[in-house]
Amino acid sequence: MTPEQEDDFRQYVAGQSRRLYRFAYYCCGDWHRAEDAVQNALIRLYGVWTRPGRTSTDAYVRKIIANLLIDESRLFRFRKERPTDVFEDRLLETAGPEDRLVLTAALMRLPARQRAAVYLRHCEDLTSDEVARVLGCSHGAARNLVMRGLDALRAILTDATVDRLKGAIL
Repeated sequence: MTPEQEDDFRQYVAGQSRRLYRFAYYCCGDWHRAEDAVQNALIRLYGVWTRPGRTSTDAYVRKIIANLLIDESRLFRFRKERPTDVFEDRLLETAGPEDRLVLTAALMRLPARQRAAVYLRHCEDLTSDEVARVLGCSHGAARNLVMRGLDALRAILTDATVDRLKGAIL
């Protein structure tokens, strides 16, 4: 890899790390697993950084993260360790502190694909096509996941909370 390519990679990592960590966290609900997934995804990205024809680096990395977390969750039941930490309050800056905790807890109750779709669409501001590309599904399936995820969130949250959170995600 040339020094220019190394610099490009470093700049990409420095600029996108926080967003990738947030995405990974919302996919799995554990900061430690999210950090591991992002690190492994960036290692894989480094290996293909110089390949020609990279169209969407962000979508590619998110797909790697999603696949790593899915693979890990399949093996999770065989592990002896169980995470018990309370999740950290680092997300959804548009909501107040109490609302962030409530919304994050509600998001964690959604199935993983719905949670990822809602997060990508409303927190990362990706289009439905980009969400579909990241999750490896059709445009219609991505929209359906977002719609069902938002419906489930509304069912989980009280009416007063939904009214307060309209600007954040609902």
